[in-house]
Amino acid sequence: MTKKNPLATLKTIAACAMLTGVSAALAHVTLPPGGATVGSDYDAAFRVGHACQGAKATTGLAVRLPKGFVLSDAQARKGWKLDVKKGEKNADGEVRWTAETPDSALPNSERAEFVLRGKVPATPGTLWFKVLQTCDTGVADWAEVPASGNSTAGLKSPAAKLDVVAQGVATVDVRDGWVRQSVAGQSGTGAFMKLTAPTGTKLVGVSTPAAGNAEVHEMKMEGDVMKMRELAGGLDLPAGQTVELKPGGFHVMMTDLKGALAKGATVPMTLRFEDSKGVKTALDVTLPVGAPEGADAAAAAHQHKH
Repeated sequence: MTKKNPLATLKTIAACAMLTGVSAALAHVTLPPGGATVGSDYDAAFRVGHACQGAKATTGLAVRLPKGFVLSDAQARKGWKLDVKKGEKNADGEVRWTAETPDSALPNSERAEFVLRGKVPATPGTLWFKVLQTCDTGVADWAEVPASGNSTAGLKSPAAKLDVVAQGVATVDVRDGWVRQSVAGQSGTGAFMKLTAPTGTKLVGVSTPAAGNAEVHEMKMEGDVMKMRELAGGLDLPAGQTVELKPGGFHVMMTDLKGALAKGATVPMTLRFEDSKGVKTALDVTLPVGAPEGADAAAAAHQHKH
């Protein structure tokens, strides 16, 4: 029996977790995209999307700290009372913000972040932060955790999720990835996705067994001519900003294809990153073949010429 590489398995788990975060985007209280490296300090910025159903404003937010997360401090908000309960060994700790007056409450039309800081565990896994949102009318308890795995798909009130990954595994969030299908005899195609890095980094390399070569390219107009070039220095991913690889812009160019890529198939791919300190990380992802709904026209207009 062939032994599995533990790090490779962790990288695949992390990638799957980040690729299946669609329902989290629909939740009302979430953490920013991307994970955290084992044993690292982490700024947990809880984003409040809007007030409870039928309410006009959020008047309180209570974050229950998961076991293993060691709180260091919480950020005060003007006009809000801050209460911190670390609990025994931080297992049952809680950070609570409460609006001191109705005027200090967060209106339904506004978005805000409530920030606390701490250290994540020294072992990989998923941390679930259960958050109780109090409003002028009613409450919303974002506390649902999946019975198995770490996908929040199908949960109506999911807890805020943070994936803690092993050393060497990138914390970059990868979403909406896909590969353009190809036919027999076709030598090249493109791969597309949305990347969000919690801390600044660069996408410096790509590899896949589906192609002899994979590079990060850019297409842009130079005068009246659309030209494509490799980004030899890598693609910058500013902290917290989503960078989209899409037809007609930044993309992964796959050449020397090993075979036709039929719609419905999948393509394994390794993304390699390097931050400003020279720290190198990688992330294994598996992308579906075929443009998602709404992207077909753009994909058809995106032609590679060699």
